[in-house]
Amino acid sequence: MNFFQSYVSQSSSVTFRLRLATTLLITFAMASGCEVEDPQKEEVPELITTVSLTFVPTSGEDPVRVSATDPDGEGVQDIMVEGPVRLKASKSYTLEVSLINGLADPTQPEYDVTEEVEEEADEHMFFFSWTNSLFISPIGDGNVDNRSDEVNYEDEDANGLPLGIETFWTTGSVNAGELRIVLKHQPDLKSATSDSSIGETDVDITFPIIIE
Repeated sequence: MNFFQSYVSQSSSVTFRLRLATTLLITFAMASGCEVEDPQKEEVPELITTVSLTFVPTSGEDPVRVSATDPDGEGVQDIMVEGPVRLKASKSYTLEVSLINGLADPTQPEYDVTEEVEEEADEHMFFFSWTNSLFISPIGDGNVDNRSDEVNYEDEDANGLPLGIETFWTTGSVNAGELRIVLKHQPDLKSATSDSSIGETDVDITFPIIIE
């Protein structure tokens, strides 16, 4: 074999190896599919089967507790709301909201959803609305329909934005109406103006209220 034949043979061999390597790279990319693309964050609403409200009087009386339960989560059973919530007229209360996934074992981290919401406070926000001027503080009818309306938030996320696991309320005179609580999951969406129409809805429950 002369030099030209040897060169042609080596050149063909190099070309084959390059084609083989290219083919393997293309095959690997096709097989990897979405792995070669930028990863997309999947956001799934929390599974919550029980929402509990605890109204703690600032004057030291016994707390008022009430719960709403959806035993099968997203199943066919309806939400069962205890109630009504009975509060005293002209009293101040701290409201604490608890969220439980009763389909998980109490030893599993998925059980206490309140803790998860606290850890992801920058992605969550509670909104509130009420009827018949039940409260003299906050005044109005809540911020479900208008983010800028008054709610007395007692907690916030790392960015200084409200969360709503703990809020402060003062009842008015003897009355009756409803309190609606909405929890929104707003990953990369929560801001100083993001309202109850933004993000996924984790909770939307209405409790009857009696002030006596």
